[in-house]
Amino acid sequence: MLLVRRTGPVRVAAHRRMRGAGCAWGRMNGTAQIVIDRVSHTYRPARGRAVLALSDVSLEVRPREFLALLGPSGCGKSTLLYLVGGFLPTETGRILVEGKPVVKPGPDRGIVFQHFALFPWKTVRSNILYGLERQKLPPAERTKRAQDFINLVGLAGFEDSYPSQLSGGMKQRTAIARTLAFDPNILLMDEPFGALDAQTRSLMQTELLNIWKRTPKTVIFVTHDVQEAVYLADRIAVMSARPGRIKTIVENKFGERDASILRSKEFVERVDEIWNLVRDEAIKAQETKAP
Repeated sequence: MLLVRRTGPVRVAAHRRMRGAGCAWGRMNGTAQIVIDRVSHTYRPARGRAVLALSDVSLEVRPREFLALLGPSGCGKSTLLYLVGGFLPTETGRILVEGKPVVKPGPDRGIVFQHFALFPWKTVRSNILYGLERQKLPPAERTKRAQDFINLVGLAGFEDSYPSQLSGGMKQRTAIARTLAFDPNILLMDEPFGALDAQTRSLMQTELLNIWKRTPKTVIFVTHDVQEAVYLADRIAVMSARPGRIKTIVENKFGERDASILRSKEFVERVDEIWNLVRDEAIKAQETKAP
């Protein structure tokens, strides 16, 4: 049975681990697009001791949902994202996308990194065209698609600019456009605004919501910023200190989101509520770093 408790304005759903021999996908009756079923992951460096990054993580993501992974630094948020993306092997447990096991990266999952990852010798247009050329689309089709996404992210007029000529926000817009141009069903975002100044970050958060509304996709968004998670996400998965586990799932429905909700009483209370959930884990994470 799913346990729910009310704390102020927030409904906090206690996460239920999926146990037994039954298939997690089957129990969802096809309603989950992504199923993470009892996944653990250990880093084994060439030198030094092994580190358990994730332990028995289970999570379901709905189609066209915006889910935030929130937790202290080092809790395995990015590791979980890379496992879903197929960039790391699944050692224990399994990850299903559309009912199929994830074994490698695929065009159905696009990823946006924190540090842009643009080719410095290519223009905005050329960076976006790069992936489309690898897909071997006809020249006219890929040129039109690249321009469509340049327009979508507000970079019209900067098509021939190089990354060195762009602001941090414009670089990240280019990176997002490059990923969207693949038309993936799932967008994986690893703290994409973490390197931006506060003003640009706020503008990019709103721009991302606008893009998501115009091109609805399933989004998994990694962040350690509580306010960012509350502003962007439909649901928030709060993770524990390392080894990362799903501590709590928070339903986070605000209706129509825009910058005005940042000043509302409900929003401030929601941020405080979720910060209380994260704070204990942040303290634990700091204690594990202490000598």
